[in-house]
Amino acid sequence: MSIEYLGLSQINGPLIVLEGVQNASFEEIVEITVEGTEKKLGRIVELYEDKAIIQVFEGNENMSLKNTHTKLTGHPMEIALSPDILGRTFNGIGQPIDDLGEITPEVKLNVNGLPLNPVTREYPRNYIRTGVSAIDGLTTLIRGQKLPIFSGNGLPHDRLAAQIVKQASLGDNSDEKFAIVFAAMGVKYDVAEFFRKTFEESGVSDHVVMYLNLANDPVVERLITPKVALTAAEYLAFEKGMHILVILTDMTSFAEAMREVSSSKGEIPSRKGFPGYLYSELATIYERAGIVQGISGSVTQIPILTMPNDDITHPIPDLTGYITEGQIVLDRELHGQAIYPPINVLPSLSRLMKDGIGAGYTREDHQDVANQLFSCYAKVGDARALASVIGEDELSPLDKIYLKFGKSFEQEFVGQGENENRSIIDTLEKGWELLGMLPREELDRIDTKVLDKYYKPAESEVI
Repeated sequence: MSIEYLGLSQINGPLIVLEGVQNASFEEIVEITVEGTEKKLGRIVELYEDKAIIQVFEGNENMSLKNTHTKLTGHPMEIALSPDILGRTFNGIGQPIDDLGEITPEVKLNVNGLPLNPVTREYPRNYIRTGVSAIDGLTTLIRGQKLPIFSGNGLPHDRLAAQIVKQASLGDNSDEKFAIVFAAMGVKYDVAEFFRKTFEESGVSDHVVMYLNLANDPVVERLITPKVALTAAEYLAFEKGMHILVILTDMTSFAEAMREVSSSKGEIPSRKGFPGYLYSELATIYERAGIVQGISGSVTQIPILTMPNDDITHPIPDLTGYITEGQIVLDRELHGQAIYPPINVLPSLSRLMKDGIGAGYTREDHQDVANQLFSCYAKVGDARALASVIGEDELSPLDKIYLKFGKSFEQEFVGQGENENRSIIDTLEKGWELLGMLPREELDRIDTKVLDKYYKPAESEVI
């Protein structure tokens, strides 16, 4: 028999306080009825003796201390799942918003999930092709990896996310099942519409599941959206054997929602006003990626976050960097030169890249090409710094070649069209074409046999 509690003892922003509660549990979902008609959902976030503090997902509009009935459900938040979720659009708490009706559930799963047991994890090996040269060639995304994109306000991370969704695949020769779970938190309506329209027009929406929490949706809903998306991803990966790429944008909105709710609860703030448990909250989300032994599916994550004031030492990117296996950094200076995507390859890295590329995965020269391009582009920075002091005309012939290489590298290798889907072979050939601008003796990161096979000097490459 369920007990219904009449009235509230306190309302504070998205939080309400209920007294005289019996047999309640942490994270339990409650059903709230306002004025006898309006239904809302809430989640117990704190218990103290007979008091329960409840987060209300749909906000506290029309609620007062006397017009509210609250009923405990006896279970944590769950979402209905079946293979039919592919091609569907949901709100931040997993309710359909595409006018295609409710999902007929095959199973209902707790959204809080569990991090993967390290003992059962399998080491990530194969790569996921994004069709973006700067990612595939230099910071390769591996199945089961978590590889965040560090961006800034006004940089085209939304366009890059949409391009990855449109182009991502397991490679040309794979017949394994692949799908994408896309979760947007705190995005404006026009951005959400851009994603929806782009996926529809490019014909990929049939293998994309979308969870949209808009900027005018309740802040509390933002805290549950990534968990809902990851629960759907785990279901498709570990129960249906699919390879799932999860894109979460924007994790900064998630963290700021956490700060707002923490402040409402009166908790003592930590760095920049964020709660002290920001690290553990981010870790519970990011660690839900990986491959489980004996199961054919995998969950790969690309969280996107905007760095406040482009500060990579801000708590959100800082803590994200501790938990994840690398990062892709977008650069404002490249964006100012109209280079898209403006990926700065020098601070970007993929820590699992070495184990998912090379012979049998991409091509035997991949690691050598990546190492050499990194090394040569670092020397471009030195040549530019020198040119800013003594002038370009005073540079040595070799430094002038490096300047020319740097410009071509940014425009032709890093830069590519939004609808340009490059295969891994296209990317590597483009890399060799650029390395051909440099004298052979400068290519000291490449094995001699590989150089003999692939190196073709450009006609103008004579010092």
